[in-house]
Amino acid sequence: MARKIESHSIPGPAGVLEALLEEPEEGEPREACLICHPHPAHGGTMQNKVVYRMAHGLRRSGRVVLRFNFRGVGRSAGEYDRGIGELEDARAALAWLRARYPELPYSLAGFSFGSRIILHLGCALDDVQSLVAVGFPTQLEDTSYLANCQKPKTFIQSTRDDFGPKDALTKLFGTFAEPKRLIFVDAGDHFFAGGLPELEEKLAGLP
Repeated sequence: MARKIESHSIPGPAGVLEALLEEPEEGEPREACLICHPHPAHGGTMQNKVVYRMAHGLRRSGRVVLRFNFRGVGRSAGEYDRGIGELEDARAALAWLRARYPELPYSLAGFSFGSRIILHLGCALDDVQSLVAVGFPTQLEDTSYLANCQKPKTFIQSTRDDFGPKDALTKLFGTFAEPKRLIFVDAGDHFFAGGLPELEEKLAGLP
């Protein structure tokens, strides 16, 4: 169990955002991290099993973690907005997290659709410490902006991800700006089947 888990209703651009705040099991947090969940139109929520493991791993690394539901998911107000409104939801959640822990540095993490959101948001921020993209989809979106994104970026991918195949991501990763890291987890699908414990360990070991 976390030392502290709190439920919150965060003011968002389309109404309240349902959120969970979790502090590390031991000691004071050394960093604050926002986590974004997978596609709202395809069942993605902050309770997704990958997102849960991400939160646990990042908490173990000494971070306080905020995960939330995008608009129209769970008890969050509004409706799906094709990634445009969801980006603004993430911005609002991050502002709340930073106001709660103004003395802490901060990072962003996301799974699948959420990884796209945090990269778009984080690459435009001056003081973000790191960006962690888990299960990054390689198709259906322009990724050219990552060629100029000089924020520290870590990509963690299943070896059998049908939305971000290993070969496709490896090729794409070569076009991304430094600093960057690419980590593969031996797993059965996009949702890290059989590889969730290893995913958590990779996240727990992040600097």
